[in-house]
Amino acid sequence: MAEECPMSLLEAALAVREKAYAPYSKFKVGAAVRGADGRIYAGCNVENVAYPEGTCAEAGAIALMVASGETRLSEALIVADSPLPVSPCGGCRQKLAEFGAPDTQITMTTLDGNTRTMSLAEIIPGAFGLAHMESE
Repeated sequence: MAEECPMSLLEAALAVREKAYAPYSKFKVGAAVRGADGRIYAGCNVENVAYPEGTCAEAGAIALMVASGETRLSEALIVADSPLPVSPCGGCRQKLAEFGAPDTQITMTTLDGNTRTMSLAEIIPGAFGLAHMESE
């Protein structure tokens, strides 16, 4: 569910991370994106015994955002219990690029507070976009 209260991205990602379905890897991930509308949309990873048919946390957050009628995101945060900040997988980087701008900030953090923030342009340089599909 999208949050309309003043909850932070970190609070939303931490809360939804606890709901992750990760019986196989035991690696719970939470993600939250802020839509251009200011609302926070959160998602968690959902595994499936038929790897790789699971869903990443970032994809879940973006799906909720789109299902709620928003198609632009202004920032994102991903949290996991890891010694190093966990960056989005390649597919999620492309999903973030679809709905964000090159300067959109992506924060990756651990439960211990080890944090790294990068722009979408830094995390996915040369992202495939609509301009690649336009013919001259």
